[in-house]
Amino acid sequence: MFRLIDFEYHGKTVFLRADLNSPVTDGKIISDARFRAVLPTIIYLLEHGAKLVIGTHQSKPYKGDYITTEQHAEILSGLLGQEVEYVEDIFGKYARERIKALKPGEALMIENLRFAAEEVKYKPIEDCEKTFFVRKLSPLIDYVVNDAFAATHRSQPSLVGFARLKPMIMGFLMEKEVQALTKAYETQEKPRVYVLGGAKVDDSLRVAENVLRNGRAEVILTGGLVGHVFTLAKGFHLGDSNLEFMEKKGLLELVDWAEEILNEFYPYVRTPVDFAVDYRGERVEVDLLSEEKWLFDEHPILDIGSRTVEKYREVLMGAKIIVANGPMGVFEREEFAVGTVGVFRAIGESPAFSIVGGGHSIASIYQHNITGISHVSTGGGAMLSFFAGEKLPVLEAFRESYERFKGLLEG
Repeated sequence: MFRLIDFEYHGKTVFLRADLNSPVTDGKIISDARFRAVLPTIIYLLEHGAKLVIGTHQSKPYKGDYITTEQHAEILSGLLGQEVEYVEDIFGKYARERIKALKPGEALMIENLRFAAEEVKYKPIEDCEKTFFVRKLSPLIDYVVNDAFAATHRSQPSLVGFARLKPMIMGFLMEKEVQALTKAYETQEKPRVYVLGGAKVDDSLRVAENVLRNGRAEVILTGGLVGHVFTLAKGFHLGDSNLEFMEKKGLLELVDWAEEILNEFYPYVRTPVDFAVDYRGERVEVDLLSEEKWLFDEHPILDIGSRTVEKYREVLMGAKIIVANGPMGVFEREEFAVGTVGVFRAIGESPAFSIVGGGHSIASIYQHNITGISHVSTGGGAMLSFFAGEKLPVLEAFRESYERFKGLLEG
């Protein structure tokens, strides 16, 4: 695959596909973490005289955080100490004129890519190539740099559509992400421990099945709703109120699949031995085998318990490789952050090579100043797809682009 340092950029027009999709409260972006993650790539391109066109998506149509990229351009301008012009257009005449007017070392940001209907659908590379977005912009572009790791599991025009028309190059963030994930997935160092939490249960089941079946994990620790599903699959009752909640979320239909995984790999999948419930506004810990488990009937489970944290900690301290995705509970409520913070602290203190990913996980790490994690991934869904052994469309597009244009390097 092409690396950023492979090419000269002076006077060249570069389309940088970033993923600056950020949390928004009351119409304002509240975190610049994803901006800082792509900063090294942007600085490198500008310092090497590129005429830089930056594209990102923000949320999805009809959602509360579906906003223009005006704030994104302002935040980047502040971080760079130079203006990033906001262009209220994607591939129309105005956008094309502003792109043509760029001088070496200047940057602009086009409008939220998902304001274009073509960008909302997932299509194969050949269909993405034929979109108006790609056809209108490709004549103006010399190189495409893709640094949107968090979107590598999607096949959309801005992500894959240029790959066979122009050299598509990995940004520094993309390269770092792919190297870290590949190292964790392909290593033979043992024990390899996967920590699967959060609410993306079907994705997590795919990961568990893939890494266990292909001999890439020794232990899987579960929490969050993933832990609930495996606990039910082991035959424990989690109370009527929790079952109702899981039914509403469509999670009960995944219990049979979890059971199949357990039938094949029972000793390797660990589930919580105690949980924390909200009892009259307080955190109360309930052992799964205790008399108090009647509390599950009327009170929601919002975290794993302290005994589970200790058991998981022992496993994590002895690990050589740790891959973790998703929180252990509703960490947004301080009293129910005990499990998530305890497990992530243990990952940070473990001598293992560790990767933690997922938006909620990252938020928790920064909020509680957890250090020592080898690699914090910017992609949750993309990371899960990678460890589930699935082909990621953007990585496939990088390979196609390299095969098509590698002669440029030899020349």
